[in-house]
Amino acid sequence: MFINFRHHAAEHNGRWKGHRMSKARSLVWQLATVLLGAALIIAIADRGMTRETVTSLLSTGETILTQPIAYPTQAPARIVSAIVTMLPGEETGWHQHDVPMFGYILEGEVSVDYGAKGTRVYRQGDALIEAIDWPHNGRNTGKIPARILAVFMGADGVPNTVMLPGYMPQ
Repeated sequence: MFINFRHHAAEHNGRWKGHRMSKARSLVWQLATVLLGAALIIAIADRGMTRETVTSLLSTGETILTQPIAYPTQAPARIVSAIVTMLPGEETGWHQHDVPMFGYILEGEVSVDYGAKGTRVYRQGDALIEAIDWPHNGRNTGKIPARILAVFMGADGVPNTVMLPGYMPQ
């Protein structure tokens, strides 16, 4: 059905009998809307301040072998990240990192042999700064694939990982 609103308005001299909200009622609705908006803003701000939104994984100035963290300075910085997946029983092979590496075990279990410094076991949820310039060999000692988030904090032209074929720990 078509309604000619212009004609309808003229018929009522610009007033909408029965359709027009009183000024007092209009003011109450406007005030209620403002108060509800303010309450929502306060609730959202309060929620953000009272709930824990950040979970710290690691805060340290040393590697897992208590070495001080030292960043390469000979070239522009380069951050490289990767997820390393190791099947049960799989080994990394003896290697070392020439740059700091943050590791976070996403799934599974990895045992790392540091030679004379011993062996350490890392499980899901563990975070670490890996040894720098220290040979080590990782092995998935769990029953499921291990997944590790590795973040290298290096520099252009500086290898993140150096494989050491034939290396035998002492």
